[in-house]
Amino acid sequence: MKEKITEQSIRLFEKKGFSETSIQDIVDSLGVTKGTFYYYFSSKEELLMDIHLGYINGLLVQQERIFKDEKNSCKQKLFEIVFMLLSDIKLRGPKAKIFFRELKNLSPERHALIDLKRDRFRLNIEELIESGMKNGELRPDLNAAIITFGILGITNWSYQWFNPNGSCTDREVAEIFVEMILKGIQMD
Repeated sequence: MKEKITEQSIRLFEKKGFSETSIQDIVDSLGVTKGTFYYYFSSKEELLMDIHLGYINGLLVQQERIFKDEKNSCKQKLFEIVFMLLSDIKLRGPKAKIFFRELKNLSPERHALIDLKRDRFRLNIEELIESGMKNGELRPDLNAAIITFGILGITNWSYQWFNPNGSCTDREVAEIFVEMILKGIQMD
């Protein structure tokens, strides 16, 4: 039932927004009582936090798996990260929307916990860029922090426009992004 409440809440938050969705809306849509909701969550904000933790923890686990693959180059790992983020939108698009759009509705304490995990994800990518700079795969004169923010900006915003059923697959979009990141867009 907890999973059903979470999934239905995600659908409602995506459609109406967190603030505009009441606990009553959630339980009515499931045909259960508020008591059922409160058995699993103490508040709507706790439910939102649960959604956020599930999303970012899932990304961190996938990122760790990519980074542990020692046979892949930094460039390949970068592609895998970009592809993973786009694929995740395909698989968990509504959760991505809630994660990015509704973060502002968490209390400062909960927001800070999510920020720590987001920072870890970002710093992992920054370390990957720095590693590529040191081993000669990437130019040594890059600003790894700014490059990382650029990569995350490109990928994180794609939840707004990327259509998994559109003319480009998630892999094709990832290839375009990584090509643009690694080679730029100017003619040689």
